[in-house]
Amino acid sequence: SAVRDLNQPLIPGEKERCPVCGMLVSPDSEWIAQVRHEDGTTVFFDGCRDLFEYLLSLDRYAPKKSHKNVAAVFVTNYYDGETIAARTSYFVAGSNVMGATGPELVPHRSLEAAQDFAQDHDGLRILRFDEITSTTLRAIL
Repeated sequence: SAVRDLNQPLIPGEKERCPVCGMLVSPDSEWIAQVRHEDGTTVFFDGCRDLFEYLLSLDRYAPKKSHKNVAAVFVTNYYDGETIAARTSYFVAGSNVMGATGPELVPHRSLEAAQDFAQDHDGLRILRFDEITSTTLRAIL
């Protein structure tokens, strides 16, 4: 069914651009993030920072969309490059690991992995999906 399909991540095409920064989203990037809308639209990002910027400013980037129409959100797990569900991930803020466009929220599948990463890479905070707001984005990046 179409709903189940929306719960599967996609791979960006060669010409996909991040709607926030305008950069091409490379299909082999280790930072790919994506939002799947219920109407089947998929939006790709070159990192979690731009993903959250988009979600926190839907009225600006996708005025015809609403949060209740977001079917799924995916990010790329830092250590193995697998695509994972963003809503259950742990994000390390303020680390010394840079993304495609600078400071980045680094996603992890488990709290243990996030803690190890934060310790190894000077991470300042570990955040859950719902804890990331415009204020926390500005404070940590």
